[in-house]
Amino acid sequence: MTVLQAQRRPLVLAVHGTRSAEGTRTTQALARAVAEHLQVETHLGWVDIHTPTLTDTLRKLGEAVVVPVFLTSGYHVTSDIPAAIAAAGGRASATAMVGADVLPAVLDRLAEVGAFDAVVLAGAGSLRPRALDQVRVVTNTLARAVDRPALAGFVTAASPTVPEAVGALRAAGHARIAVASYLLAPGRFSAQLMHAGADAVSRPIGVHPLL
Repeated sequence: MTVLQAQRRPLVLAVHGTRSAEGTRTTQALARAVAEHLQVETHLGWVDIHTPTLTDTLRKLGEAVVVPVFLTSGYHVTSDIPAAIAAAGGRASATAMVGADVLPAVLDRLAEVGAFDAVVLAGAGSLRPRALDQVRVVTNTLARAVDRPALAGFVTAASPTVPEAVGALRAAGHARIAVASYLLAPGRFSAQLMHAGADAVSRPIGVHPLL
């Protein structure tokens, strides 16, 4: 270990929990990949469902760098993660969330499904308008990148839903419609996309080198 590595604070990936075993394994594999790639001590801090919670992890570590592994600034990013840092003593600091920087990985996953005439970017959804707007901004960037019409669709808590967005593109005359999964790991939300009426659905981002 170099002196620089010894001085590095531990990295904590703040992640949403899932009841999907595959999704949990994917998140754990991501932590291992980050640790290997950066050569830094890496932990998971679950914001929901699983333990150890983010607060528990930070209490154990003390000083640490928290990376919110989220795609939009919903409640977990704006409220839960800062509250967990404060509850653990305030010795950790948080980076910006992963967010739209991961779009190239989404495009890689989308390329795996083959040709399409139009695409729905499927986000998890949120009750917070800002989070929904962030998905719509990424949708516009996606449309330019693939040179195809694109609409945002949401799995829960917002409209249009993914099936509604697929239906709108069908009504506009597009024959082959793809859904681009704007999701980090497999789980209930990604499973729902398979029943949205699209011709193809890309995989969640998962353990992608760009992530």
